[in-house]
Amino acid sequence: MGAHVEILEKLRGALEPQGFEVHPFQVSWYNGVLESVFHLSYPPDTLAFVVLSSPSMFEKSFKPFLAQRKLQSLRDPIDQCVAHHMRLAQEKFPLHKIDVIYDYELHPNRRPKVLMQTAAHVSGAAYYYQRSDVEEDPWGKQKMFGVCIHPRFGGWFAIRAVLVFTDVQATHLAKTLPIDCVPGREERIKLLENFNYNWRDGKYRDVLAAEERYSAEQTLYFATPPAERLKLLEMWGHPIPPC
Repeated sequence: MGAHVEILEKLRGALEPQGFEVHPFQVSWYNGVLESVFHLSYPPDTLAFVVLSSPSMFEKSFKPFLAQRKLQSLRDPIDQCVAHHMRLAQEKFPLHKIDVIYDYELHPNRRPKVLMQTAAHVSGAAYYYQRSDVEEDPWGKQKMFGVCIHPRFGGWFAIRAVLVFTDVQATHLAKTLPIDCVPGREERIKLLENFNYNWRDGKYRDVLAAEERYSAEQTLYFATPPAERLKLLEMWGHPIPPC
């Protein structure tokens, strides 16, 4: 059994009970579909993982985190929770050097450190639907952003982080292709238009019948502007320390 298999099993054992999904990929798979300006600066066969949060993360991780810890008022509560669980996962691998890159991290020039949707696609975690996936698209010169869809959760998930095991080469890692769960042209057009024009109403998330969706409480939380979420948590009984 290769080192990457053992690492994957241990990582999933640490994170899946908390409502996260873990999917491995080689850095070369990611770099191979992007311009050099976006490349990750590791050897091609370096082992990496994309970490997703499923709908159950809110109940399994976020609420217990709120109950047990004092939040830092200047940091996003979900980001604090995710970082907490990534640190716990890292502690399972004391002999390895792991770089953790979060979805919100940017270079000084404001370029994302990782294009998370691309990472999810090349790992097979979720299909990244883009304009190029629509034959004879109807949008002319209009810019259209792409969106990842999960085969089980539809759009009811989030991509949280990439973990890079900088000292592990995954030469024999088998590539898993993402499941094309929105195969029809008209469905893809509707998906991209819902995401680009009306993403706040969340209709794009229901492009397929999801096995799990966000609860009403979770939907309210994520629909609340980030600047107002701490007030919402206080209303729910979670005290926030002063700045």
